[in-house]
Amino acid sequence: HGWSDRGVFNFEGGCYAKAINLSKESEPEIYECTRKFGTILENVAFNVDTRRLDLDDASLTENTRAAYPITHIPTAERSKTGGHPENIIMLTADAFGIMPPISRLTPEQTLYHFISGYTSKIGGTEIGLGKEPQATFSACFGAPFMALHPYAYAQLLREKIKKYNVRCWLVNTGWVGGPYGIGNRIKLKYTRQMVKAALDGTLENSSFVEEKVFGLKIPEECQDVPKEILNPVQAWKNQSDYMEKASELAKKFRENF
Repeated sequence: HGWSDRGVFNFEGGCYAKAINLSKESEPEIYECTRKFGTILENVAFNVDTRRLDLDDASLTENTRAAYPITHIPTAERSKTGGHPENIIMLTADAFGIMPPISRLTPEQTLYHFISGYTSKIGGTEIGLGKEPQATFSACFGAPFMALHPYAYAQLLREKIKKYNVRCWLVNTGWVGGPYGIGNRIKLKYTRQMVKAALDGTLENSSFVEEKVFGLKIPEECQDVPKEILNPVQAWKNQSDYMEKASELAKKFRENF
């Protein structure tokens, strides 16, 4: 996506969605795309006799994908443009269970996480990865595609945030209650509800508590989202284990920055 003086716009005309364990119940629109002409499926297993897809089969890799045009989604904005955003939401998939499912960022924190570009990798998604998750950083959440130094883009972002008084959020779509293999993946319906609450302004009116390691502001409640998953410290069975792992992750952030 790009952000000009006239608003935001798409560079691309499609989506590249993960397909592993997709179901009609959990993701009806993306699921239907796997059945439509023009969709390209990567690493997806199928029955050689019936030609039926098996979206639950990870025998080739966990990293199965569906690439499809934006026109496959009925509610997509066909112009691929929009106005100036009131909210910026940065996504991470934290497999260590440290980052809150959603947190409010100051402008300075937004630039820090933008430059850091943190997410994590889990076994089966890339060749050579072991069973344990790995922290990975990609400046501006897309380092290979950035022609200039990350600070140049951070400066542009800072100017836009200030000019248009944009609220900023960090959303974790990864794990809660413990790391990969112990905790649980945050359900998509909860992520959607938190994003909806951020966009319509209701989350802004919530009470917030500050997480101690990264200084992130965590809402104490969000409608239709279990309160116990909002604060990752409370979601872990052993809080001292959480603090130990959070400190390890914070060290990786510092070393990367």
